Amino acid sequence: MHKVIIPIGPQHPALKEPESFRIQLSGERITGFSVKLGYNHRGIEKACEERTYLQDVYLTERICGICSHAHSTAFTQAVEEIAALAVPKRALYIRTLIGELERIHSHLLWLGVAGHEIGFDTLLMYTWRDREVVMDILATTTGNRVNYGINTIGGVRRDISLAQVKDILKAVDILEERTKYYIDISTKETTMIKRLSGVGVLSHKDAVRLGAVGPTGRASGVDRDVRRDDPYAAYGELDFNVITDDHCDVYGRAVVRLKELMESYRLIRQILKNMPEGPIAVKAPRKIPAGEAVSRYEAPRGEDVHYVKSNGTDKPERVKVRAPTLANVQTVAKMLEDGQLADLPIVIAAIDPCFSCTDRLISIKDTKSKKTNILMWDDLHSYSVKWYRDKGIDFTKLNRKLQGKMS
Repeated sequence: MHKVIIPIGPQHPALKEPESFRIQLSGERITGFSVKLGYNHRGIEKACEERTYLQDVYLTERICGICSHAHSTAFTQAVEEIAALAVPKRALYIRTLIGELERIHSHLLWLGVAGHEIGFDTLLMYTWRDREVVMDILATTTGNRVNYGINTIGGVRRDISLAQVKDILKAVDILEERTKYYIDISTKETTMIKRLSGVGVLSHKDAVRLGAVGPTGRASGVDRDVRRDDPYAAYGELDFNVITDDHCDVYGRAVVRLKELMESYRLIRQILKNMPEGPIAVKAPRKIPAGEAVSRYEAPRGEDVHYVKSNGTDKPERVKVRAPTLANVQTVAKMLEDGQLADLPIVIAAIDPCFSCTDRLISIKDTKSKKTNILMWDDLHSYSVKWYRDKGIDFTKLNRKLQGKMS
């Protein structure tokens, strides 16, 4: 059968962010898949190096709107390690609380998107309604629904009152009952089970080989979770289970996230019951001593890694971020092998991708002189035009045609 290559994106109605995919098809069967990053690059790493550490706490929150607390905590932990700051226990418990609330809203958001991708829009409406419960709690606790601004170097900015504790426990009770209903649907609803089972298969061996993290890896039996394996914040003092599944498909990824919701409710109750009294922050120096640190954090999508290098000034010399999507995106090609075109949206959605977190600038190396060329905007534009022209696409001709029609 004749093979066809179709592009999807970077601008496409089905994509929430601009991203470019190329799919090779033989009929309806996928025989090749590639993803091209680079449409969302915002230069946050470089921007961090030009701002103070305190400004960077809020800048790293903007790496991702859903995992904002994950990124700011990972960055803050690295800075605190370099500065040898002893963060108060109460602050660590509050960070853990916000982290688990964020995990709940992220997983509920994913479940709704997954329902939407398979035509189950009722599930989208239900889960996003319930997500409002946790978003309201985050708003009253931190002051913000999305970028919470709870972290500061040396602790947290806001304490938790007894009234807020009662509100959080009440919200957890509501969400737990509704999550039980979603688990019941997922394990009994024949249509949903058949639609997700056997789709986007990623074996345990391939998950390990390709470095899958978070629910994507755990749904293929990879028993890894930074909260347990390299405890941070208050996780070393809390009891919870790492959820794994052996379905190795999209259905397994849904099961893992639903069961992780139940563990988050357990964790929140423990945090509120055992939260110690005391201060919520210690004073941090404006200038951080020279040094470097790597910080790991189990974000809702998987392991988040931040590297920070200081030089004794009030600004970092280097900040490097490895978001979980960068680890998981390479698994998608394997998941789509011999798959159907109709499965493409849910397979990509199953890793819960965030391409804004993932995009990085690519440096062009001269193989003859072995020097890295620093491209200015004009140079980058010229390089892009030439790259597309070599592929047979000449936008200058297209622009002239459009201008002629407009005139």
